[in-house]
Amino acid sequence: MAEALLVNLVVLVLGMLALWRVAVRIDDVSFIDAVWGGGMGVLALVSWLHVPGGPGVRAHLIAAMAAIWAARLAWHLYTRWRANGEDPRYARILGKARARGQYGSAALKVVFAPQAVLLFLTCLPAQLGVLASTAPAPLGPLAVAGAAVWLVGILFEAVGDEQLKRFLADPASKGKVLDTGLWRFTRHPNYFGDACVWWGIWLAAADAGLWVALASLVGPVFLTFTLTRWSGKPLLERGMAERRPGYAEYVRRTSGFVPWWPKSG
Repeated sequence: MAEALLVNLVVLVLGMLALWRVAVRIDDVSFIDAVWGGGMGVLALVSWLHVPGGPGVRAHLIAAMAAIWAARLAWHLYTRWRANGEDPRYARILGKARARGQYGSAALKVVFAPQAVLLFLTCLPAQLGVLASTAPAPLGPLAVAGAAVWLVGILFEAVGDEQLKRFLADPASKGKVLDTGLWRFTRHPNYFGDACVWWGIWLAAADAGLWVALASLVGPVFLTFTLTRWSGKPLLERGMAERRPGYAEYVRRTSGFVPWWPKSG
């Protein structure tokens, strides 16, 4: 299994280096968001290809959950980048380096290298879960529960993203707040769905044994922390009240992460 993880790491590093060169050539790293999702799907599938003794049904399930989620998210973020161009976040982060002619080295140190490390760690549930699921091990209750949580998550994420996409594409929405559909019950249905997907994959991986559960717990814990406390929700909501006048009231009545009925009054 250690050799399999090493292969995954080599694939990830080589892929990131190749994409870094692309980013330097086009002077834009913003597509890294699509790579984040897609890269996890790649690691899950590479793991599936070299399961010791051949993959069992649990390996098929976990690899499929990771790949389906990754393909949807990567395509969504890639098409968004193609439509909108450089993400202002990365323009700010790398602005000084670009002005000094050091864009390439800064992109590697600040964006691609850290993303590679965090991607590998976050994807541990899929990697270890697949590698520990050799044939003919059957599906246990944790795997079934994990698939159910995953399904809830991917529905929240996909529907939330589609509702937001349509809202932003409507000229009449300028300056307004999306507070209908799933966005009525949580300010971030897509982030909530993302967390559910990886807690679901972790549960399915935990079906392979306690050591897998403990060794891969860092994945969903870190992802949830990122979405709720670091670069997800806090970064997105910063300054939102200034840009959208009704946002403060929306925050007052709407759950910040876990879906719940909005407050009245």
